[in-house]
Amino acid sequence: MTLLGKAAVAMWWDMAPAQRAEFEDWHSHEHFPERMSIPGFLRGSRWASSEGADGFFVLYELETYETLTSSHYLARLNDPTPWSTKMMPHHRNMVRSQCRVTESFGGGIAMSMMTLRLSPKPGEADALRHHLQHLLSRLPAQPGLTGAHLLYTQTPETGLTQEQKIRGGADAVADWIVLVSGYDAAALATLAASGLNENSLTRAGALPSLRFAHFSQAYALAQTDV
Repeated sequence: MTLLGKAAVAMWWDMAPAQRAEFEDWHSHEHFPERMSIPGFLRGSRWASSEGADGFFVLYELETYETLTSSHYLARLNDPTPWSTKMMPHHRNMVRSQCRVTESFGGGIAMSMMTLRLSPKPGEADALRHHLQHLLSRLPAQPGLTGAHLLYTQTPETGLTQEQKIRGGADAVADWIVLVSGYDAAALATLAASGLNENSLTRAGALPSLRFAHFSQAYALAQTDV
């Protein structure tokens, strides 16, 4: 899949099994349509852990970085619905990164996604960026893969929102984010063990604190669907 727009909100969290059914109902039938009604929100997708865990990955694709500080978006963040207010405390271990999309290769919507959170070593950001640009540009043509993207977190100075207060305070954030999608989950697992493994990335300039996760798509909604 090629990412739509120039910015994104990338989020990871856990959801206890007891809340999962209601969460998926709320997220699909209220929260996604609400977000997609905000000007500048182009597509949202929810991905469930394919590793037997309780985690989700959610991606909102935005027209511009300025959408993150728009009055429409901030109004929703600071005036959650009663159902949202009920569900927000169940978002455990929340990581919410507001990002610029710097590279996006490939096309279509695939069913499997690998996410990678990483940071460059001091003084090696340019070298790591060059390595990733070269690597990611070639991935969508490989068997089993369809898209590869690089995002950088740049958190706007908007203050703590009401949704964050309900969740218990400021969310954790990622730094650099690599997303690779495909129609073959095994191809993503092979990639994580080869071209995108910890040894190759640390040699290219990444800190060793990499975080890989694998997900299957559960639902997607575009602005045009609302």
